[in-house]
Amino acid sequence: MSGLHHVTAIAGDPIRNFRFYTRDLGLRFVKKTVNFDDPGTYHFYYGDETGRPGTILTFFPWAGAPSGRRGVGETHQTAFRVPQRSLGYWTQRFTEKGIAYEALEKRFGESVLPFTDPDGMALALVGIPGAENEPGWSNGEVPAEHAIRGFHGVTLLLDSAAKTAAVLTDVFGFKEVGREGSVIRFKAAGDVEGSVVDIYEAKGFLRGHQGGGSVHHIAFRAVDDAEQGKMATRLVSNHGLHPTEQRDRNYFRSIYFREPGGVLFEIATDIPGFAVDEPVATLGRDLKLPSFLEQHRKQIEDVLPSLEETVA
Repeated sequence: MSGLHHVTAIAGDPIRNFRFYTRDLGLRFVKKTVNFDDPGTYHFYYGDETGRPGTILTFFPWAGAPSGRRGVGETHQTAFRVPQRSLGYWTQRFTEKGIAYEALEKRFGESVLPFTDPDGMALALVGIPGAENEPGWSNGEVPAEHAIRGFHGVTLLLDSAAKTAAVLTDVFGFKEVGREGSVIRFKAAGDVEGSVVDIYEAKGFLRGHQGGGSVHHIAFRAVDDAEQGKMATRLVSNHGLHPTEQRDRNYFRSIYFREPGGVLFEIATDIPGFAVDEPVATLGRDLKLPSFLEQHRKQIEDVLPSLEETVA
């Protein structure tokens, strides 16, 4: 299985972020943990009922984070898939909630509803015929029949597409399936969550810089450590790219590299998944820490803002 594993972005106020993604968009709060490299900061995971690969959007929320600027070398937009017939529901919901959105547009024959989150992160809903037959999760905020079904894909804004395209096709198994103007579409096998990467080639555009509303990195799927190792070998031998050593993120194991266009890519294993340290029924309820931080739980909990009132 190939495609996106997760997308990680930067947010400002953690409580505002939590409310928007769980209440306004109706995603499940799959995991409440901390940034392993900055444990005074939350790391939130949102997704479907079990947090399957291809459904997970994660955030490092830093209160007071300055806004980022979209530009070359950045992820331009992150898109979710919803049933085609649900786009009217979502347009009405965005209007009622005061969520900024743009007019419906067509891309590669698909209906796309662009919108932004409270930090200015560029998002979109893509209407997928037949998606209503896929499982939909609801916490009562958004009816299951209209629920987000995971990622559609991401759009990268790059100075040049060729070298990044070579990585997508050779290492991750994507295929070029179409072109519209300056946008080249790549697709993984099967009509599954996170199977699309669009490259918007924009030579000469200003470079972006990261901050609130920016995507920090994009993670691609590897079934297990062995497949991840094969991908790493291809990166080195075929593309001269050198990924990091493997890092254990508790719910997956990761390696990272900067792709030729400047975007930080990750390769994350499907295993062991988010139910490794709490049952599916109570995912996201309690603060989960890696074993090396458990001894500091009291100090960590003292500096993190409480979500209890928000959850209630």
